[in-house]
Amino acid sequence: MRGLAKTDANLSDAQIQGWSVIKRVVPYLWPEGQGWVRRRVVVALAVLLLSKVIAVGTPILYKQAVDALAPEGADAATVLGLGAVGLTLAYGLARLMTVGFQQLRDVVFTKVGQRALRQLALETFTHIHRLSMRYHITRKTGGLSRIIERGVKGVDFLLRFLLFSMGPLVLELLMISVVLFFLFDVWYLAVVVLTIALYVWFTFKVTEWRVKIRKEMNDQDTDANQKAIDSLLNFETVKYFGAERWEADRYDVAMANYENAAIRTNYSLAFLNFGQSFLITGGLVAVMVMAALGVQRGDLTVGDFVMVNAYMIQITMPLNFLGTVYREIRQALIDMGDMFDLLEQPAEVQDKPHAAQLQVSGGRVALQDVTFGYDAARPILKGVSLEVEPGQKVAIVGSSGSGKSTIGRLLFRFYDVGGGALLIDGQDVRDVTQDSLHAQIGVVPQDTVLFNDTVYYNIAYGRPTASEDEIYAAAKAAKIHDFITSLPDGYQTTVGERGLKLSGGEKQRVGIARTLLKNPPILLLDEATSALDTETEMEIQAELKAMGEGRTVITIAHRLSTIADADRIVVLENGIIVEEGRHDDLLAAAGRYASLWNRQSEEEDA
Repeated sequence: MRGLAKTDANLSDAQIQGWSVIKRVVPYLWPEGQGWVRRRVVVALAVLLLSKVIAVGTPILYKQAVDALAPEGADAATVLGLGAVGLTLAYGLARLMTVGFQQLRDVVFTKVGQRALRQLALETFTHIHRLSMRYHITRKTGGLSRIIERGVKGVDFLLRFLLFSMGPLVLELLMISVVLFFLFDVWYLAVVVLTIALYVWFTFKVTEWRVKIRKEMNDQDTDANQKAIDSLLNFETVKYFGAERWEADRYDVAMANYENAAIRTNYSLAFLNFGQSFLITGGLVAVMVMAALGVQRGDLTVGDFVMVNAYMIQITMPLNFLGTVYREIRQALIDMGDMFDLLEQPAEVQDKPHAAQLQVSGGRVALQDVTFGYDAARPILKGVSLEVEPGQKVAIVGSSGSGKSTIGRLLFRFYDVGGGALLIDGQDVRDVTQDSLHAQIGVVPQDTVLFNDTVYYNIAYGRPTASEDEIYAAAKAAKIHDFITSLPDGYQTTVGERGLKLSGGEKQRVGIARTLLKNPPILLLDEATSALDTETEMEIQAELKAMGEGRTVITIAHRLSTIADADRIVVLENGIIVEEGRHDDLLAAAGRYASLWNRQSEEEDA
């Protein structure tokens, strides 16, 4: 009993979740202030209703045509004013109109459905970009893309079939039941109602069981997709370690799990289909036997027998469709539930209501007793206070894990400080809009990641509204214009996924050109050359130095030789500033900075 109660509770939870998902979708069908959408929905429903009325009346024309062909039916056909041929033509026209109105319904509704899909896809895409760095670090991109893909498809299915299948199906069954009751007797109606009730009960019960198997199959599909995308994104690493067989085995294990779940899904589908066919066929045979006995007794005509058969077949088709639609709707609700869960994932960093635009007059950056930790139990920054004056170049150095890059992430507001404040020209970054903050800061990271598009597109990404001449000027300033023009396709050369067709130095120069085009007053160089060889690094340092002229520059450095000319060097250790000053002064002090400098010098000499 406890197990049964638990199952019922789970089913109830699933139903509640299903209704909540449907409520989320309804506004896309009936949006406020979108009169044209509502008109199209109303017209589509009206056309649908008309097609169902014609569909229910069609078997009556079929009956009259059959009776007109029987010797005793000639007088009845004359009364109606149509002969057997005329009734047959009317029957054909009615069938054609049924299909025609159904297609017209789709034509009217298509624009509504596609608008809803576009709006929801855009909403999801935008929301994902609003989510915090913490979320994206812990989330697997392959699984995320699969959730969005299946969720949007689920909305498309639900919008179309919930509106145009479930409701109309119930309406059609009711109209046929009324016809059977008045043209025949209550026993015909009783058999039809019992057949439908058993069919619906069986379909829903088995489908609920299948949904669990289908969800497991989806989970395995997502897992396999994640492993495939992760492996392809790390193609070079796989090659470096000769791990092709290892990756193939991991993928094969995931696909084997998917295969097992898919097999069970297909087996359960075969059971469902046979059970549905058994119930429908039983009801059809029972009604046909009753009609056959009525014809033998002389209570019914041959046309009545044919009409009963036509109505039962007409019931059979939508009921078979009901099984498919219900299964797909349940699956769509699961897929959409995952997507709506994603939409309800709160953004860790949000603009305050009525947040102001950041106004940068000089570019003074100040950290006031800043504390922060990615995990509350493990603090990274422990009361850091730092001031960078307008136009000043300040370098932040320290051993790995000291909190250097964390300061850069806080400045760009990937995270909010745990305590203290981070100010730009006296404005707390938490009090201004993120868009205005990001517009004022340019970042050149350690490894510039490029879009799989042209060189021109990647440079123009810094300021999409820039003119062609401005883009060329930025490329020249980054000392990459001549290289680009030497390529066969010039600026229209595709750089490959993540820019893999370019060398590290070429990618960095594209990144510098992109940031120069953005022209921000504050510049963050996050170990911008540490991934490059020494010669390339020395070449790019000149561009970075020129780039920092007239800007506030914060350099997060690993190689100390690159920041020896900084106006001030700040040494972090375990989240605390232990030293700060100019290069020569820090060397003379023989403290932590001097120790790091001597160690690196020895390594380079070696």
